[in-house]
Amino acid sequence: MKRRPGEVRDAIVSVLESRPRGASVSEIRSEVVSLIGDVPASSVRSYLQLNTPSLFARMNRAQYVLKELLEFPVDDRTAAPNRSFVHGNTTLYQADCLAWLEQQPANSFHAVVTDPPYGLVEYTEIEQKKLRSGRGGIWRIPPSFDGAKRSPLPRFTVLRQTDLDALEQFFYAWARRLIAVIVPGANVVVASNPLLSYLVSGALSKAGLERRGEIARLVMTMRGGDRPKDAHVEFADVSVMPRSMWEPWLVFRRPLEGRAQDNLRKWGTGGFRRISSERPFGDVIESSPTRPCERAIAPHPSLKPQAFLRQLVRGVLPLGRGIVLDPFAGSGSTLAAAEAVRYQSVGIERDDAYFRIAQKAIPALSRLQLNAAQSR
Repeated sequence: MKRRPGEVRDAIVSVLESRPRGASVSEIRSEVVSLIGDVPASSVRSYLQLNTPSLFARMNRAQYVLKELLEFPVDDRTAAPNRSFVHGNTTLYQADCLAWLEQQPANSFHAVVTDPPYGLVEYTEIEQKKLRSGRGGIWRIPPSFDGAKRSPLPRFTVLRQTDLDALEQFFYAWARRLIAVIVPGANVVVASNPLLSYLVSGALSKAGLERRGEIARLVMTMRGGDRPKDAHVEFADVSVMPRSMWEPWLVFRRPLEGRAQDNLRKWGTGGFRRISSERPFGDVIESSPTRPCERAIAPHPSLKPQAFLRQLVRGVLPLGRGIVLDPFAGSGSTLAAAEAVRYQSVGIERDDAYFRIAQKAIPALSRLQLNAAQSR
């Protein structure tokens, strides 16, 4: 049987992309055969050996793994959940999300709403220590304005090309693990940043998620609009970049099984829940900055307001049932929003300080009352 050039290679890569823990030669060969027809075991073995370590890595247990999925080894201290917290319909685990996802059964979750670290640097232990001591580091600590203390902002302009490459690789590895545990048609909504969203979006697409657009959170931030540093008088009429007035939330989904109606009947997923019979779910949501009362409950630098999150979380389950997953739970604001709209949710948070904050914040945030203007 004549094969196109690279067909066996592509099949092996496809198999290992869906097996982040690796697979034996016999397992790989079995799945390759199911994809492209009969292939001798010797051909599979030879290809693996010839392309190790450039493309594959051989594990101690005589299994092969795709090398790019090993770029982010898990922290042994948080490889498996060592603590959990339950409140109402919400369960929060303290764990490394990559390792945790590998341990979950297939088709476990019906939607994902998450606000991940925009880079891989700002939430490292050393940068978090600087942030909590008020010394900054990658975090810019804005001055107080009208007596109000403003939230820290990460300086994405200091990221090097190696940081950007690592960011793209991380989100690819994350999405490959995620796609195995969400049901067909599950929405995956990921907060991003106008400067970095192209990297995250490309990684999620490459991993096999289907891009469905973006949701624009209309909110004025302090990013951009400044005059040139140390030359603000000389160039008084210049802004070095546009003042950011919106925040992109990337919208992806796991591909459907059949038509939308078929997927909805089988999995309860494949669309967004309408706001009402007259109003569809839209891709623009007006939002104010997070209120001081919420920041007092959940002091996290990237905290999003309940008024915005409740609208978003409610929309991701088209039939109003299923489990919403937040793999980067932070102080638990997304989980609190799910609790407020009476959805079941699961969250993962690695950082011990934020995990402890979330245990108190989830009940308190979910009980907050919003007026009609805030919740529309």
